[in-house]
Amino acid sequence: MPRPKDLDPFSSPRALLGNELRHLREAAGHSQDSLGAALFVSGSFIGQLELGIRRITPEMAVRLDEILGTNGFFARNCGAASKSKYPDHFAEAAKAEALAVAIKEYAPQLIPGLLQTEAYARTVFRAYHPTAPEALIDELTEARLDRANLLDDPTKPLFWAVLDEAVLRREVGGPGVMTEALRQVAELARQHRIIVQVLPFGAGAHMALEGSLKLMAFEDAPPLAYLQAMGTGRLEDDPTTVRQYELAYDLVGASALPPVESLALIESVAEDYAHEDRNP
Repeated sequence: MPRPKDLDPFSSPRALLGNELRHLREAAGHSQDSLGAALFVSGSFIGQLELGIRRITPEMAVRLDEILGTNGFFARNCGAASKSKYPDHFAEAAKAEALAVAIKEYAPQLIPGLLQTEAYARTVFRAYHPTAPEALIDELTEARLDRANLLDDPTKPLFWAVLDEAVLRREVGGPGVMTEALRQVAELARQHRIIVQVLPFGAGAHMALEGSLKLMAFEDAPPLAYLQAMGTGRLEDDPTTVRQYELAYDLVGASALPPVESLALIESVAEDYAHEDRNP
């Protein structure tokens, strides 16, 4: 088997590590399924590791070195590949998001991170971290705005958001902040860069009542679902589970207002905030 080289930490280490995993797996005569079985994960999970969508944990790195006979290569390099400017519970999802060709998100409380303005994001992070130094809030806000660069490409990824009406009505940062934030969402919709729907309060109970949901699709890998709660998050790749979340999203979208009516409501609420801001 060829001797692997240590990775350059300055050149997309996760992607390089994944590519090296594929090369070493094939050299060892393993399929994705057989290597997955040895690690007690699915073959599709191995495929996601090789594409850099998922990260190799330290425990997994040790086991890979044992199975593939790579003399500590993965243990030495998984740390560099795991470095992220995002919180631990979101780092893997952020990497997957950057590689997705389509993102569908149900947002029950807040404007999705990819659509947030700086003032809105800063207000959210200050609420999350009420005693944190300003430098940390700056760092978190900058990282969130960097994520939004994904939408600079005019066509991909496809981004489809269903916003609960609570997202529009929850006043984050005051009327001025809300005016700017909702107008930005509306402008992206008017430019046909995103699809956005609003799920009105009148829709009643639905499958996604328990929390937020993000679905991500990829060109060469199975889809993922990401669920987030306070201070934690979880990626799901089990096909049956992901299909259930896809059904939940489809049903929520079916209960939401059509895009044209949703845009009109977003702009109307933005104008209400603007009027409130001008006449406190």
